[in-house]
Amino acid sequence: MKEAHAFSDQVIQRGAVGDDVIELQARLQYIGFYKSKIDGVFGWSTYWAVRNFQSEYGLPIDGLVGASTKQKLVKVSKYYESFVKEQIRKGNSFTHYGGIPLSQQVKQQGTASSGGSATATNVPKGFSQNDIQLMANAVYGEARGEPYVGQVAVAAVILNRLEHPSFPNSVAGVIFQPGAFTAVTDGQIWLTPNETAKKAVLDAINGWDPSSGAIYYFNPDTATNGWIWSRPQIKKIGKHIFCK
Repeated sequence: MKEAHAFSDQVIQRGAVGDDVIELQARLQYIGFYKSKIDGVFGWSTYWAVRNFQSEYGLPIDGLVGASTKQKLVKVSKYYESFVKEQIRKGNSFTHYGGIPLSQQVKQQGTASSGGSATATNVPKGFSQNDIQLMANAVYGEARGEPYVGQVAVAAVILNRLEHPSFPNSVAGVIFQPGAFTAVTDGQIWLTPNETAKKAVLDAINGWDPSSGAIYYFNPDTATNGWIWSRPQIKKIGKHIFCK
């Protein structure tokens, strides 16, 4: 298959439709950031995939696909336009890309459109207001002095633990697991969170994971548990090191 040339010159942003968005979704899916249907509509699924890509590659995290984001995408991904558009014409849904079609097509839920009432702060089913409040308490107690991206990363760690078999399967269970969070141990979990902490939780719930899948984090200046240093480190954000 022949790889296509890259993008037009326009900045691609939420609400956009067309060939640039198809290429964007395909390139993001090629490297594993976009897992929804390639449909040429820049909705919320595409927006959060862009932000996660920007976070991972050290780009400004704004959800806008300008020159620097395009250049990095072109460098680290491939786009086989004829293959992708043929799948779209056939009505095929696929959540894996890289020039190789799935042997079994996977039925996908439609991605969020750019119209309607969708907003970045929609809360997906499965999280109660109590869950969100408790997570905001944890983020505020653990990371209120951290940069915003670091607060989102702490919220993402809580969510990543929910999906991991080694941890409890409820928000309260994860947060109150003995010894899991310093804020629980020292009582700062009960401080009243600010709006920034709440927004960080919603950003994490809606798909932004600056931690790149971490299930642990620690402050190297204050850590007293030697075991945490044995965990494979992913990245440092603010004062926290995030680990697998």
